[in-house]
Amino acid sequence: MNDITKKQAKTPLLTGDSVAQKRAELKQYFHNSWQTYEALFALINDDSAFYLRPEPLRHPLIFYYGHTATFYINKLMLGKYISSRVNDKLEAICAVGVDEMSWDDLNSEHYDWPTVDEVREYRKQVAVLVDNLIDTMELSLPITQDSLAWVILMGSEHERIHLETSSVIMRMLPLKYLDQPSEQQESNWQSCPFVGEAPINDLVAISGQTMALGKPASAQTYGWDNEYGQLTVQVDDFQAAKYLVSNQEFLAFVEDGGYQEAKWWTEEGQHWLAFKQGKCRGDEQQEPLPRFWSKRADQYFQRNLLAEIPLPLNWPAEVNYLEAKAFCNWKSAQTGQFIRLPTEAEWYCLREQQPADFTDWQEAPGNINLEFFASSCPVDRFATKTEQGDVFDVIGNVWQWTESAIDGFDGFKVHPLYDDFSTPTFDGKHNLIKGGSWISTGNEAIKHSRYAFRRHFFQHAGFRYIASQNADVPVTPVNQFETNPEIAALLESHYGDNYLGVDNFAVQVSEKVLSITKQLGIGTSKLLDLGCGTGRSSFELSPYFDHVDGVDFSAGIIQHPVQLQQAGIVRYAIENEGEIVDFKEVSLAELKLPEGKNILFSQGDTSNLKQIFAGYDVVVAQQVLEQSYHGKRFLQSVHERLNQQGLLIVISNYDFSAIDADKRLGGIKVNGENVTGFEGVRQQLSEHFDLVETSQLTRVLKFADRKFSVTQPELSVWRKKPN
Repeated sequence: MNDITKKQAKTPLLTGDSVAQKRAELKQYFHNSWQTYEALFALINDDSAFYLRPEPLRHPLIFYYGHTATFYINKLMLGKYISSRVNDKLEAICAVGVDEMSWDDLNSEHYDWPTVDEVREYRKQVAVLVDNLIDTMELSLPITQDSLAWVILMGSEHERIHLETSSVIMRMLPLKYLDQPSEQQESNWQSCPFVGEAPINDLVAISGQTMALGKPASAQTYGWDNEYGQLTVQVDDFQAAKYLVSNQEFLAFVEDGGYQEAKWWTEEGQHWLAFKQGKCRGDEQQEPLPRFWSKRADQYFQRNLLAEIPLPLNWPAEVNYLEAKAFCNWKSAQTGQFIRLPTEAEWYCLREQQPADFTDWQEAPGNINLEFFASSCPVDRFATKTEQGDVFDVIGNVWQWTESAIDGFDGFKVHPLYDDFSTPTFDGKHNLIKGGSWISTGNEAIKHSRYAFRRHFFQHAGFRYIASQNADVPVTPVNQFETNPEIAALLESHYGDNYLGVDNFAVQVSEKVLSITKQLGIGTSKLLDLGCGTGRSSFELSPYFDHVDGVDFSAGIIQHPVQLQQAGIVRYAIENEGEIVDFKEVSLAELKLPEGKNILFSQGDTSNLKQIFAGYDVVVAQQVLEQSYHGKRFLQSVHERLNQQGLLIVISNYDFSAIDADKRLGGIKVNGENVTGFEGVRQQLSEHFDLVETSQLTRVLKFADRKFSVTQPELSVWRKKPN
């Protein structure tokens, strides 16, 4: 075993003057990533350990050993850079990892794992293939996201992510399965020898500022999709803990009964704690403790990668978010201050004090990149100077939990070869960790890196707390992807591309409304867009009316135009083919739509609208008759909501099959005679309205790349009769 772990190559810049030199850098980086991963797994001295599950919420290590190699092949196949696989079985079973979406055990019976020797041989084959690709691929500078070189970098950075996650799982294996470092190996996986009492934590004043988050598109290093885009955040003044919370500081919470007091824990934390306590009852360890702690004969110990040592009081406590949050709540009660975890933007306020980035430093300014130890180290070893005093471990040692749930910045776009890297985490349940740990290399060590895990997840992660002026946490709400197929199809029809040669339906409606309104000289004070769906017609019409009410029956649908109005963007996922989906982000700005400040979106029942919805010059009823349980009632009373000479515009395909027979407007026989949908509408409106005109529209809904719904609704225009 060589000293590869002490010679981490830096992630290559995307720019350069020499293609040959850049090709050599890419090759060196690939080899370094690959060999470091091999060096970690070489610590396992018994192949049976590859199939153990010390963390029941993760796959066994055999998966991770094969996964990073299969990742290369699967992405190269997807991008059509290679035409044949190396091992179909391995590339299927080791393809997809797991997110800790629940606390239930995975069922091992569902997996037919390969032998370790099979994976070893497979990794050799993949290494040769990738090596050859680097030697022979077309390469131009700068490297862009659509190039093969980007895919090679993606594979290397992906392997470095799993270098860290695999080391966490190894840290849970019984020590007998791992080689203990000999004197010769001390330089490779040497844990920190410095232990002692922890310094007393203190608070350092940090000045607030306007933070511009997001990795610039012009950045010269590889980035994951969630890093790009923009978000501007105004950060208020706050006080940050000088040190990461040490084992000694966290021990005070433990010994004060912190794990037994439900009042310190969030609701989610209480559920997790009940699960954890249930698991502990059958173990020697009878009380819940941090994952890497144990207690024997009143003495605490900490498990590191290759050894268990007496609890190092001056090292950072390694816990999940739920534990960190409970500590902060306890600390608030102890101090009388508002103590909480920092947000992503607040962490960046600290990070700004350390201007050097990974590709610039000659030596790491923290315990990171495997440059010092194969473990965490004392919390007072690496200082960053601020205006008000030193703050330690801004980067490195352990990851730092934040209050911020991960979300894409404005302008977020998925990479087509890895469309599920980030989007599954945009659910409000994955919190960001910042700063990196002792084993964070490559992209993980870069300033703009963004990684997030479920709040009960264990990583080499700890935390720093801050004190703020109030108890409110200034976090940005997560803008999740809409995955309901019906709603996603509606969003695509309103804001996506045109399909089958048919113009956007909402635009068709808006143009017709404006044309007939102008032609008849109708007032433009108020418009009711009833059945507005995801809101495109309301936005289109808003510049031409003083006020627009956009009303839809579905709360699940109406939330999206509200989101657009408030945040300017909305996201949805629409099926491409089978399990393959396209993730879409649309914005009012890109579509050149108005902000709609004069629109009030609300949920409402067509058959039982509130009285406040009145005094309109125009009422547009879009596809509401087919969905209303009592369309007749709406048509009989809608004149009361219109001004004199006001317009009612009805858009319907007259499909009333889902409505009770006695309430259908058409498609029925009355006294043996056929009554069509249009005739049914005419019968209800004729007392109070005159028919102006009718016309045909075409509406296309896309549900998948080769699956569309095409209908031809009729648009009828009715003018209210004078009294």
